[in-house]
Amino acid sequence: MNRIEVKILNCQAVQEAEKHMVFAARLTQRGHRIATMDDLTALYEKSFSADTVAAIGSLPHPTVQKFAVITVAVVGASRRFLAQITRHQNEVKFMSASLQYSNYTGQADFAVPYEVLAAPKEIQEMYLKSCKSDMDCYEELCAAGIGHDAAGYATPQGLRNVLIISATAFQWKHIIGQRVCRRNTDETRIVLLKIWRELFVLSPALFAPALSGPFCQRDKCLEGKMTCGRKIVGGMTPGEILAADYPLLMGGGSYED
Repeated sequence: MNRIEVKILNCQAVQEAEKHMVFAARLTQRGHRIATMDDLTALYEKSFSADTVAAIGSLPHPTVQKFAVITVAVVGASRRFLAQITRHQNEVKFMSASLQYSNYTGQADFAVPYEVLAAPKEIQEMYLKSCKSDMDCYEELCAAGIGHDAAGYATPQGLRNVLIISATAFQWKHIIGQRVCRRNTDETRIVLLKIWRELFVLSPALFAPALSGPFCQRDKCLEGKMTCGRKIVGGMTPGEILAADYPLLMGGGSYED
């Protein structure tokens, strides 16, 4: 998990999300002033501040945050992460590398769980040996004429994958809020914290901790009896949470948001 990379493929969509959100909110209150397309265009191009973005983003009106789609690439997360994150289906689209069409013979690599990464070397070697054994079976099946799709059932959950995710700003905030909670698996938290970090850099107002962070950071834990009991301090940025919870990923240094 020290080699998982994320990248926003259409950075301009973050600024578009801000602009469209403010425009849509203003439109609801100024319909009586719009008589021509020029009037509407002038409203669309009207400037706004970060405070305006934060104020509208905090309102219980999610529709205004759904007029731009932000696409993110994730390289190196496991296929177990794929199974978990694709539970989000509302206004979210996924495209993943295919076990049916991709041939991993001699090309397989594995995501190492954070807990294993922090364990003694012999534990890491045991984990990788198990993954390699599964891939040896995959390669033997392919060599015997079995198709990649059927042979793919032998691949380990830790097989590194490539995934594209597209979602509206509102849905990204929702996914981040749920998935950076400490009740999630380490890998899911790491991937979403990295995505949140990139979004926060592009829009500190829209993706501020008070609007996008885990529920315990914004208000209170919603897990009830299943709470982890370790509240994330309000105001902590995604980079700060990564450094605090996953120091082995920081390369011995600190990450500045």
